[in-house]
Amino acid sequence: MKIDLTQTHDVEGAFNSIDWSDIKTKYHDPATLYAFSVLNGTKLAGYKIKLASFRHLMDLRRQGQPDFPYHYDVDEANRLLRFAKICPNVDTGEPTKLMEWQEFTFALMFGWRDKDNNKRFTRVIDSVARGQGKTYQMAILVCYSFLIESVGLSNQDYLVASINFKQTMKLFGYVASMMRKIIQIEPFKSYANEVNLYIQSDQIIMKKNNNVLRAISLEAGQYDSYHFRTAIFDEIGEVKSRETVSKIISGQVKVSNHQFIQISTSYPDPTVPFHEDQKMIIQAMEQDWKRDADSYLGLIWSQDSLDETYKPETWVKSNPLLDLPDQRDNLLKGLTDKRDSDLLTGNISDFQTKNLNLWLKQSTDSYLNLKDVEDAVYNDFNIDGHEVFIGFDYSMFSDNTALSFVYPYDDGKFHIEQHSFIPFQQAGSIEAKEKQDGITYRNYPEYCTITAHPQGIINPEQIYKWLLNYVEQHQLKVKFFGYDRFGSYQVKNITESLNVNTDWYIMDIQQRTSALANPTKFLQELFVTHKVTIPNDPVMQKALLNAVIKADKIGIQVDKDKATLKIDVVDAIIDALYQAMYYFDENSDLNNKDTEIDRMTEQQVLDWFKNSKSGLLGGENTGY
Repeated sequence: MKIDLTQTHDVEGAFNSIDWSDIKTKYHDPATLYAFSVLNGTKLAGYKIKLASFRHLMDLRRQGQPDFPYHYDVDEANRLLRFAKICPNVDTGEPTKLMEWQEFTFALMFGWRDKDNNKRFTRVIDSVARGQGKTYQMAILVCYSFLIESVGLSNQDYLVASINFKQTMKLFGYVASMMRKIIQIEPFKSYANEVNLYIQSDQIIMKKNNNVLRAISLEAGQYDSYHFRTAIFDEIGEVKSRETVSKIISGQVKVSNHQFIQISTSYPDPTVPFHEDQKMIIQAMEQDWKRDADSYLGLIWSQDSLDETYKPETWVKSNPLLDLPDQRDNLLKGLTDKRDSDLLTGNISDFQTKNLNLWLKQSTDSYLNLKDVEDAVYNDFNIDGHEVFIGFDYSMFSDNTALSFVYPYDDGKFHIEQHSFIPFQQAGSIEAKEKQDGITYRNYPEYCTITAHPQGIINPEQIYKWLLNYVEQHQLKVKFFGYDRFGSYQVKNITESLNVNTDWYIMDIQQRTSALANPTKFLQELFVTHKVTIPNDPVMQKALLNAVIKADKIGIQVDKDKATLKIDVVDAIIDALYQAMYYFDENSDLNNKDTEIDRMTEQQVLDWFKNSKSGLLGGENTGY
C-alpha cells in the first residue's frame, strides 16, 4: 500500500483505514500491543512514536513479500526482555520492571531480523527527554550483548561512548556496576569464571576469548582501529561532525549482527548530524511505502509543538515515565517547577529542549526558527518554464559561493532553491572543509558542486557555465539577476559576460542596511506566514538556521555568529528578493517595467553609478 503521510500527518487515519484482524490474532508480544495502544488512542504518544508504531505494524503485514527480506522474531525479542528482568538497578540493587515503552524499544531493536537472522536495524536513533532512565536501559542492552550475544565468539569489540570522558565513564560505570551484580547470579557466575571475565577501570575483558567492552570518549577519538559489534553513543546530539559516526560505522561494515545505537535528548543547535538523521528517519516513516531506511530504527519520544510547554497533561509524550503511577506526581511537580523557574529567568528554551525533547533555535537573535524552516519543505515543485529571480553571492576566502533561484507562484507565494559551489583551499581538503562546516557536501550533488579548480579555490568559469546550462535546461525566464559586487574581479568577469551574452536585467546590490533591510524582512515574513516552499536541501536549511539578525538604526541584515557558519545562501536569496518581493504588487515598478533606479533619489542614482563596475553599465565579453 502506498501511504504518504508527509502532507496529512494523519497516522491514526491511515491506521484506521486498514483491517488489522490477522495481526491482532497472531501477535500478542509487548511491542505489538504497545503499537496498537498508541494508535488506537489508549496510550498518549507524540507523532513520531505514532509513526514508529505504524511502521512496526505495517512491516508485520509485509512479512513474506519478495521485496521485504525481514521478519519479526518474537523469541529473539523475548530473550532480551527475560534478561532485563534479572538486571539490577544499581541505585536500588534490585531489578526494575520495564515499562511498556521500554519493552517496545528493546523488542524492535532485537526482534526484527534479516534473512540470516542478524539484527535488521544496524542503526538506531533513540531519543527521549532528560531523566527517563535511558542509562539503565542502555546498560541492560550492553550487558546482554556482551554476555549473551558474544557466546561462541572471540576477538569481538564493544563500545560505550559519549562526548567527553566524564559522560562516557558515567555510562560505563553504570554498566560495570550492573555487570558485577549479574555475574554473581548463575549461570552467569560460572560463565564469567569460564571466560576469565575482568572488570577494569575503562574496559571489561573476557581474557579467554579476547572479547572487550571499551569506554572511549569523543575527546579520545580512537575509533579507527576497532570493529564494534555493538556500539552505543550517549548524548550524541552535541556532536557537530559526522566524522566520529563515520569512523564507528566504517569499522562495523564487515561485522555480522552489528548495531550502532545513538542516544540523546535534543540540543540547542538543530544543525547537528543527530537532528539531520532524525529528520531523515521521520520522512522515511512518513513515506512508509518507499522503505528508504529499512536498516534504520527511529524511536523519538518528544512533544509535538512548543504550545505543549503549557499543557502538562501532554508531557508524557516526551517523559514516558509519567505513566508510572508511583512516580507521576513527583516527576510532574519537578517538571512544572523547572518550567516555571526557566520562565522566570527567561530560559524557557532549556526546558523545551531538554525536558520536552524539542529541537529549536535557542538564540534570541536567530533570523528564523527551526519549525518555520522545516514546515516550508516541499519537494514536488516543478521549476521548468517558470519565471525566476536569481541572486548571486560570490565567496571570499573559505566561504561558499551561492546562486539562489526565487520562483513566484500561486498569487503571493515563492518557491526558493539554491546551488552552492564549495571551495576547500583554505581548509586543505574537501574532507577538512566538510568537517569544518559540519555538512558532507559530496553527498548532495543536486544542491552543491565541489570546485573544479585543482587548488580548491572557486572557479568562476565553472559557475558561469553551470548557470547558463541550468537556465537553458529548465527553460527558465530570468526576470532579474542581483549580485553583491564584493567579490573582486571574478564577479566582474561573470556579470560582464552575462551582460553581453544574455538579455537579463542585472543589478549590483549594495550590501548596506538601507538596501537590504526590506528584502531581509520580507524573507523572514515569508517563512513566518508560510508563504514559501523550499526543497529538502540540507545546505540551504543549515544556512537559514545559521543566520542571525544584525540591527542598526536603519533596519536589519543577516549575519553569522562565527566564520565557520555559512550563510552565503541566505545572502544570495536576499539579493534575488531585492526585486522579487515586488512581483505580486500590481502597482510595483517591476510590473510597470521600471527598474529599482526609478525608486532612488538623484543622489542615490549618482552614488550607485559611481560604485558600479557592471550591472546596467554593461561590459565586454570575457570569453566565458
